[in-house]
Amino acid sequence: MNRQCGERVGVMTRDELREVDRRAIEEFGIPGLVLMENAGRNAAALLKSLGIRGLVAICCGKGNNAGDGFVVARHLENAGVDVRVLLAVPATAIRGDASVEFNVLRRAGTPVLDAPPEIATAWPDELARADWIIDALLGTGFQGTVREPFLSAIATINAAHRKVLAIDLPSGLDCDTGAGLRDCIRATHTATFVARKPCFDVRGASDITGPVHVLDIGVPRALLLELTTPVASAASASPA
Repeated sequence: MNRQCGERVGVMTRDELREVDRRAIEEFGIPGLVLMENAGRNAAALLKSLGIRGLVAICCGKGNNAGDGFVVARHLENAGVDVRVLLAVPATAIRGDASVEFNVLRRAGTPVLDAPPEIATAWPDELARADWIIDALLGTGFQGTVREPFLSAIATINAAHRKVLAIDLPSGLDCDTGAGLRDCIRATHTATFVARKPCFDVRGASDITGPVHVLDIGVPRALLLELTTPVASAASASPA
């Protein structure tokens, strides 16, 4: 099928997104760290365009979603923004590419609060100081029931009543089914990568995602169009 230059990439499921990452790395030779760097840098640029008037608190888990958050922290700090990284899990639990990005922050002296014994008591004061909160707890790989410490982290962020930018999707929301609407992050904006996710079109999802911004991470367009059905436009997506 011929693809027109103006076509958008359509919705992608969890498995399709994993295939995009796999093929970008294995067939095109793009390191995973490059994809993570592109994602975090573009999310940071989006947040700056939305306006930052104070501290940005970046709440992170341990996987690739957290890695994106660590990249966001570095690029915001480079732009002169006051940032603070709050870990929901011990630093020793961070693995893979995310650990590389985390070690960069450690060496740069970026303020990091390691996972506290009780998030519900340790985070409120930190979040109360923030203009924005970045949700980088759970990504598209999440399925099932939210468990501790993420359950407390999500509840504490929602209770802070601050502006929230969700990275890829609001933590606790199932990428494919949209399950978890009641127990997930309530975002002001969502910075999603590569393509829209099926969960964004579930009834009521827009109330917890806010406007969804589809951000590029540098995957070749030919690969994206091969793996999904393009659409001419996306009503609730904003290009970056």
